[in-house]
Amino acid sequence: MQQTETFNTVLNLMPILFIWLLGLIFATILVTFIYDISQSKNALLKNYPVVGHFRYLFSNLGSFFRQYFFAMDREEMPFNRAEREWVDRASKGRDNTIAFGSTKNISSPGTPIFINCPFPTLDSDGVQTESVIIGKGYSDNPYTARSIFNISGMSYGAISKPAVLALSNGARQSGCWMNTGEGGLSPYHLEGGADLVFQIGTAKYGVRNADGSLNDEKLAKVASHQQVKMFEIKISQGAKPGKGGILPGVKVTAEIASIRGIPKGLDSISPNRHLEVSNIGELLDLINHVKLITKKPVGFKTVIGDVTWLTTLLKEVNGRGRDFAPDFIAIDGGDGGTGAAPMELMDNVGLPLKEALPIVVDKIIQNGLKDRIKVIASGKLITPADVAWAVCAGADFVTSARGFMFAIGCIQSLKCNKNTCPTGITTHNKRLQKGLNPINKADKVAEYVSGISIALQTIAHSCGVKEVRMLNKTHVRIVQNDGKSIPMAELCPLCVEGENK
Repeated sequence: MQQTETFNTVLNLMPILFIWLLGLIFATILVTFIYDISQSKNALLKNYPVVGHFRYLFSNLGSFFRQYFFAMDREEMPFNRAEREWVDRASKGRDNTIAFGSTKNISSPGTPIFINCPFPTLDSDGVQTESVIIGKGYSDNPYTARSIFNISGMSYGAISKPAVLALSNGARQSGCWMNTGEGGLSPYHLEGGADLVFQIGTAKYGVRNADGSLNDEKLAKVASHQQVKMFEIKISQGAKPGKGGILPGVKVTAEIASIRGIPKGLDSISPNRHLEVSNIGELLDLINHVKLITKKPVGFKTVIGDVTWLTTLLKEVNGRGRDFAPDFIAIDGGDGGTGAAPMELMDNVGLPLKEALPIVVDKIIQNGLKDRIKVIASGKLITPADVAWAVCAGADFVTSARGFMFAIGCIQSLKCNKNTCPTGITTHNKRLQKGLNPINKADKVAEYVSGISIALQTIAHSCGVKEVRMLNKTHVRIVQNDGKSIPMAELCPLCVEGENK
């Protein structure tokens, strides 16, 4: 009886609630209308009050609808659905075979086509990929790197605490290294137990004095950690060459400010170059100063534009002696990514990796330094074919940031700079971070590296070699503008069979 009376009461109140709801909607529209026609900042809203707001709503929803409903598997940028789904399946340890035929346009200029051998290497005859020692004979603490595929620089600040924990734990499980990014060494990098490459950005976060200069005492303290295996001096970054790192103030928490040595809540803007490095001699001086303090391998990361300076640097190295060479050079393509960069740089500055990497390798070979300077390739390499191409072009290692972001749940929502990342990877909003379980995601990082490694071996065996590092430019052809392919060795002939072992 009581339930019936309650139900009747609700029914009687519904017309009143409906009238109140209509009144609220009408009041909202009226207030919006009055505001729109009164303001003078937006012409569209002044001329089309209320309805003009739908234009901005649909514009914001456009990327969502394109990603999930309209774009074909190979159409999206910067990474298409086929690429993202390969990473997703690999990170979950699932079968990565496909059916019926490829959806990839293999006649597109620049596409690499691997040269299969008529008598491929039997899987049983394959051998484990060789480790490479960086700094061997030239560093007090050379680093034996086991994995070809490693985690590129993502700073604590650009990504969240659970993301750093997931990546560092996953890197330890898989045996790859993790680059700290330019934000300094956090407790979460160390907690995961991974091998670490400490990146020294132009602001020198974590190893800086108050004026932004390098603090040798702090640098030595970082080097004292056994997990820190190498140091990378960041000259420039693929997505924004000529511009320093950008971390919006909303992401500069008290902890991040303390690690970086900067004020809380203010935009973290790095200088567009190292203040003490204005020429090649000063760059080599800085590299060797860091070597002296840390006693560990040191190299630098750069984007290639004009290659003349690189030729001059390599000649300077030969003039000073091989002891003064960088232990590695990390080449970031102009197609690299970041959490925040000016569009004019992101879209238009720096050679893409597919052009830059073969040039750099050939320059190093020309100067007789291939056995001394290791080459790391970075920039939009997230699938086995990408990595195999880089090895064929002469890279000793490949690093990826966005591939590992996909592995731990990134959905390419393009919100990295907003502190509103829906998957908790690039936000410090505790509510949004709850969905990112570091333990579960660490397993996905390890599975992703394993998936890449297995697929690389598959490509290598198809090309007739026993392990991935035996791949070279004779094993791949590059599609030209007319749709036909030519051997990569004809494009950059110096790295021939056996040169990049």
